[in-house]
Amino acid sequence: MKKTLLPFFLIFFTQCVVKQSITPNPSLSQNAVTPFSLEELQHRTFNFFWETVDKNSQVPDRFPTMNFTSIAATGFGLSAYLVGVENGYITRTQATERVLKTLEVLYNLPQGDAKTGVSGHKGFFYHFLDHDKALRFKQVELSSIDTALLMAGILSCMTYFDKDTENEKKIRDLADKLYRRVDWKWFANGDKDDLIRMGWHPESGFLERPWDGYNEGMIIYILALGSPTHPVSSDCWKAWTRRYPFKKYMGYDMVNFGPLFGHQYSHIWLDFKDLKDDYMREKGFDYFENSRRATLANRQYCIENPNKFKDYNENIWGLTACDGPGYKETNWNEKSMIFQGYSARGAASDEAFDDGTISPTAAGGSIPFAPKECIASLKAQWENYYPNLVGKYGFKDAYNPSYTFGKGNENGWFDTDYLGIDQGPILLQIENYRSQFLWNLMRKNPYVVAGLKRAGFKGGCLSETKIEVPTQQNIEKTAKKTREIAVSPALNFEKIVFAKNDKSLNIRLLKPGIQSKKKYPLVVFLHGSGERGGDNEAQLKNAVLAFAEKDFQTKHPCYVAVPQCPVGQKWSDYDLENDVFWREKMTDPSAALMAWLPDFLAEHPDIDPKRIYLTGLSMGGLGTFDLLM
Repeated sequence: MKKTLLPFFLIFFTQCVVKQSITPNPSLSQNAVTPFSLEELQHRTFNFFWETVDKNSQVPDRFPTMNFTSIAATGFGLSAYLVGVENGYITRTQATERVLKTLEVLYNLPQGDAKTGVSGHKGFFYHFLDHDKALRFKQVELSSIDTALLMAGILSCMTYFDKDTENEKKIRDLADKLYRRVDWKWFANGDKDDLIRMGWHPESGFLERPWDGYNEGMIIYILALGSPTHPVSSDCWKAWTRRYPFKKYMGYDMVNFGPLFGHQYSHIWLDFKDLKDDYMREKGFDYFENSRRATLANRQYCIENPNKFKDYNENIWGLTACDGPGYKETNWNEKSMIFQGYSARGAASDEAFDDGTISPTAAGGSIPFAPKECIASLKAQWENYYPNLVGKYGFKDAYNPSYTFGKGNENGWFDTDYLGIDQGPILLQIENYRSQFLWNLMRKNPYVVAGLKRAGFKGGCLSETKIEVPTQQNIEKTAKKTREIAVSPALNFEKIVFAKNDKSLNIRLLKPGIQSKKKYPLVVFLHGSGERGGDNEAQLKNAVLAFAEKDFQTKHPCYVAVPQCPVGQKWSDYDLENDVFWREKMTDPSAALMAWLPDFLAEHPDIDPKRIYLTGLSMGGLGTFDLLM
């Protein structure tokens, strides 16, 4: 596997995470081992998602190490709650409450192109968010793949919660708005084939490499093609498949990608059995079969064990992206060997990276493809390494029996953490193997069906669907002219943060609910003194929500910007007891507002520059007067 194909998040882990080891207990009595079963493993793994979320209902990247949350892990978690209901681990009401809170937090997190103080931009989210306010963690990238995995979880909830209750209506509404605001077209960044970039930094712009070749990126394109608001061209799918590395490996003809997670992630939500695009029709088999072959080739590589690592056999196998014992360069099997920390291990025709580290999610996430081999592997790993590898939340992330360097590793290295993006495939793919739950659910989602059809897929889960997919012309027309109006008016106001030079300002922005004209007015609303703060919420408390009511937006579609004045500051530097004259010098919040407006207007050419209105309440009224003067 070429280094350039590594998803960006793999690099970040090795920089941020330092793993510790524990000492196995070789004298452990077998009587202490909880018997292995898929039911036991699935329930324990579900509890990881149910019990470890932070105060913002976001799933941690790893546990018990708690550095930040992972938006991809939160996507897995949202689907995990549905599996919990289906298996009786939690009630539908409990899942409804958890999902609603998660979506409310996600929707209300600030978006914008600032370097700090935001959680995403143009509907995408940063790879990792902090545990305090769920804001961007350090300088991580705005991530297309992690946003796609989050959106897959969100759309599963949109489809599942179909009852006519207030909370389930809110879930559907929020899920729809979160998905619709993702600007996939922007992330293609002018690529002639609409190939989507891997990441974006406000400091440096887009990462050069787009998603192409073959890897976990299928889910990105299916969701980007299905978008009713910001779709990419259907031609991108042919560009995506153009560089597939199709070769024979370990006796199997297949599209190659070394780490098994690349053959699993998209399949968690998409049932590719008997479903073929133009590329796979030519090859004569489907992507499900491709993942089966990749799983068995990965297993066969470990059986042959060219590096002679300890414990590898027909049941102890599984190379994928996972934790590792840490960087160490040494000699092994009479040749140089580099042991790694978090890295993408795998075996494929172009390159194999293997340092003796095995992760249970490799077999766990492939259960539907090769159930006999995968279940036997999970059982063997559970029984051979309990309790060092198995704990409260099922399998810990990884282990390396060959790594005996350093204190505590005399009997091999064992991870201490569970990883959300590796727990998810185990839990959800067990359910797909047992009941096809997520597959059956997602084939009813209109956006997923639209994405598959626009990519050229036929057969399989699309054979009996009654969901109609708009033509390319209608999709583009709809994307330009329709914005949905939320059930709750406050949900229509997007959170953004303006930061430029020495000026910054929290702003809530309402876009026109019904797009029927070429130009729209802009209303700038200045709140009163009681709504000052830094939460980017309080400024909506009085009067302004009337602009977002469905009837109003239907009759008078408009943009509404509602900035928030910080605590201790004013819109106008007035002295109410001694004078009411306007002040020539603007206050800092007013100056920031005026600095923001030109950039905002440039980004939105559909705003009529002759219809920009300023209004305010109480303190905001005085600010209105000052700014108008």
